[in-house]
Amino acid sequence: MTSTSTSSPQEPYALTATELLTAYESGELSPVEAAVSVLDRIDAIDGKLNAFCLVDRDEALARARASEERRGRGEPLGLLDGVPTSIKDLLYTKGRPTLRGSLSISADRAWDEDAPCVARMREQGAVFVGKTTTPEFGWKGVTDNPLTGVTRNPWDPSTTSGGSSGGSAAAVAAGMAPLSVGTDGGGSVRIPAAFCGIFGMKPTYGRIPLYPASPFGTLAHAGPMTRTVEDAALLMDVVTGFDSRDWSALEAPRGSYRAAVAEALAQGSLSGLRIAYAPTLAGAPVDPQVAERVAAVARLLAELGADVEEADPGFDDPVEAYHTLWFSGAAKVVENLRPDQFAQLDAGLQGVCREGAAKSALDYLGAVDTRMALGVQMGRFHETYDLLLTPAVPIPAFAAGVEVPPGGEHKRWTGWTPFTYPFNLTQQPAASVPCGVTDAGLPVGAQLVAARHGDELVLRASAVLHAALRETGAVDIVPVG
Repeated sequence: MTSTSTSSPQEPYALTATELLTAYESGELSPVEAAVSVLDRIDAIDGKLNAFCLVDRDEALARARASEERRGRGEPLGLLDGVPTSIKDLLYTKGRPTLRGSLSISADRAWDEDAPCVARMREQGAVFVGKTTTPEFGWKGVTDNPLTGVTRNPWDPSTTSGGSSGGSAAAVAAGMAPLSVGTDGGGSVRIPAAFCGIFGMKPTYGRIPLYPASPFGTLAHAGPMTRTVEDAALLMDVVTGFDSRDWSALEAPRGSYRAAVAEALAQGSLSGLRIAYAPTLAGAPVDPQVAERVAAVARLLAELGADVEEADPGFDDPVEAYHTLWFSGAAKVVENLRPDQFAQLDAGLQGVCREGAAKSALDYLGAVDTRMALGVQMGRFHETYDLLLTPAVPIPAFAAGVEVPPGGEHKRWTGWTPFTYPFNLTQQPAASVPCGVTDAGLPVGAQLVAARHGDELVLRASAVLHAALRETGAVDIVPVG
């Protein structure tokens, strides 16, 4: 791959979080220098990409100076002390509004609480540079909204960054802070990660606690978005663990994800893993170049020692059940809006809210039945296979500002995301690993899926795979744009 970046990878904004921490510890770089570099990068290019809905330079520099002082005393606050970080604007952030891309939310209220993952990052010394864009209430797989407009892809600003965590993906890919936390209710971390050429993971449901509870219920996950798997493991070590505000939160993992990834990279082998390679699911069409890049991943996994077999889980497309659950959640989001506020919503969101409001309790419970049956089917599948490999998204990024590719047959974003939302229904961990680019220079992502609670396995395999892809030159982590 040829990077389109014209900047040296030694610029602080181009460093990964892991590299920044190493530079802080050696004294080669200070948190203030890193923050200034990232903030200047935002000033220079975000006018073209529109990844941020809020940037707070003063707060970021104040937190960076505090980090620098702590490090000068040899007393770093935690694992992320001094690392520039962004937060998707669906996650509450103390002292700053969370407007969720909507004209219906007023900034004039008390914003006095952090979401659990934001609180953990704050406790560990992260330098918050701003909040990233989302489609209104995170409802679709691309990122544009009535409040802040269209977010664009750093690899080609005429194309979409994906969604709903498209602002986070664009920010990470373009060097506007190496870490971000997104949310994923149907692919919203993995879709933009694939489109923007970064790593994005949806952990097992409950692994990263959420508060307030999502109106989309137990479809909604939070997940790390980074340029490397090592950085994702670092972030997972910070944001996972129990929080009393989330009734479904899982206990903290017993070990360190960073240590597990470091061990996997030291071994450099996937020997003993049984991996099912599904070129498609439920007969969904796949762009030939996407299919070719993911097939190459299957071959590489075998070269790395895994036992790779072409195998299909065999389920039918659960899109109707997903729509019932997702559209009902959307209707719940807006149920108390006045008619004039409803009229200001994204037109597509208005449509799905009307559909969701028409669903009955029996419709909803029927969708839950479908979901549970799919979970049983995938549970049995993973008795044979440790991991499932699929494309993350079957197409490359398309024109920015529209929900579906122009001129196609799809009516909703779920039509072109058949590989992501099934695993929100089953709550399994799944990640998009950048695996190359199309002839037009647009990134492709390969999805790795494990059984529930297999988060460490996804990270270990993703790390070894990503390292091998980088050695072959198939991917480049230098930020673009």
